[in-house]
Amino acid sequence: MRGTLVFSGSSCPGLTAKICSNLGMNPAEADLSQFSNGETSVRILTSVREKDVFVVQSGSPTINDTIMELLIMISACKGGSANKVTAVLPYYPYSRQSKKKSHRGAITARMLANLLHVAGVKHVITVDLHASQMQGFFKCPVDNLHAEPLLARWIRLNIPNWREAVVVSKNPGGTKRATSLADALKINFGIVTTDRKRAKPNMSASMIMNHLDGWDNPQAYLNRLSRAPTERALTEERREATPSPPNDDSTTTLPHRVRADSTGSPTRANGPTLRTHTLQRENQSSAASSNGDRDHGDEDIAEEDDQYTDIRAQEVTHGRLVQGHVVADDDVDSEVAAEESIPSQPYEEDPMAMSHASSFFAPEPHALGGSGDAEASSDDDEQKLQDPKIEHMITLVGNVKNRPVVIVDDMIDKAGSWIAAAETVVKRGKARKVYCMATHGVFGADCLEQLQACDCIDQIIVTNSFPISEAKAKKASKLMILDLSYLLSEAIRRNHYGESISPLFQHAE
Repeated sequence: MRGTLVFSGSSCPGLTAKICSNLGMNPAEADLSQFSNGETSVRILTSVREKDVFVVQSGSPTINDTIMELLIMISACKGGSANKVTAVLPYYPYSRQSKKKSHRGAITARMLANLLHVAGVKHVITVDLHASQMQGFFKCPVDNLHAEPLLARWIRLNIPNWREAVVVSKNPGGTKRATSLADALKINFGIVTTDRKRAKPNMSASMIMNHLDGWDNPQAYLNRLSRAPTERALTEERREATPSPPNDDSTTTLPHRVRADSTGSPTRANGPTLRTHTLQRENQSSAASSNGDRDHGDEDIAEEDDQYTDIRAQEVTHGRLVQGHVVADDDVDSEVAAEESIPSQPYEEDPMAMSHASSFFAPEPHALGGSGDAEASSDDDEQKLQDPKIEHMITLVGNVKNRPVVIVDDMIDKAGSWIAAAETVVKRGKARKVYCMATHGVFGADCLEQLQACDCIDQIIVTNSFPISEAKAKKASKLMILDLSYLLSEAIRRNHYGESISPLFQHAE
């Protein structure tokens, strides 16, 4: 392309060489080095006057040096009278810090966008931003390309019976990404959620919950309080008149039911106790006998409640997660170890217990607004999964039995949540094969080695947006690296000639 220069940063020379090969040109010459004290030095060895310049630089293990090198290269080209400087960032650094995750935290992704603007960038091309709203951080146009068509094509060509596959998101935050890929392939999708195991109920919590039953409906709550003494007296009289069952099951409760209202939305109603339910049936029967057939509608509703079943509930699978691995439900050793690690305290009547328990229902407001704490980072979540003192409950929503499963996300950095999701769909959901798929293979620390050692994972698919050393890739037989150079080179060509990039988002069969 005449009047165009493509410079390569030190993070991805191989990707830049492929991009230039697709465009029928050679990378522009530049001298990139560091002084003895660690300062970055950049010398542009080609005239850039009135040229359309593209600087290809991605994130790397030495992320801060990479960013500084990119800013200096942009500034040097701008100072050399380049007509337009475009930053091509296959992996946008600091993309996970796109919002405040602590009350005195920084939005680092926005700060980097400001630095690029100050350096003189006029256009940004990137792939699969961690949050698409980050495009609003920039003061210049941003082309956020998607690797989804490339990933979908690999699924069609390499997964046998891919039409039976299920796309699964390993956390609620990636649901939109998973549903988008599933819709493109016209296959089913599912979700895996992880939650800390609930503590055993205590006396204070039971008293608080019983006392606040119906608090979300003020009028019903006040009515219940006003008639509470009368109902209590009637209950005592009926209890004395009614003999106890042989097994003394007076406290047995009916299971929770999930019903749908007229609009189809699920509504959850707590089942009354068995004795109260029996008394209500007796009262309904006596009322029906005295009033004729006037109350047949209520009896039909009651019978419908007894026969109500939710077929979709069968597709929800639960499992126990200890130190990031799924354990059997009858694994007592893990439960005992978790309980022994927390010192037990005898129950004592505390006059402040009710006040302390009630404080959970009205937490203090925080600086970020609302009543909740700031969201923890992904590193914090990984550390919690590995904590032997905390047992988690992992839930799989969706039917994956005897089907191939594609667990998808935008990047693979830590292995904990990927292994937990893979073990859940295999050990609990009975999936046939598991493919871990992401755009950016960051693979921090020993992440790739852990994924390679996991028996539940059959293959790992990423792109070359983030540099992966050849030695590291050769050790992982499950790793498959897809090439983004065709996507990026076509984006550069269309950007240079002023053509639309909409065709790059379309799926090719």
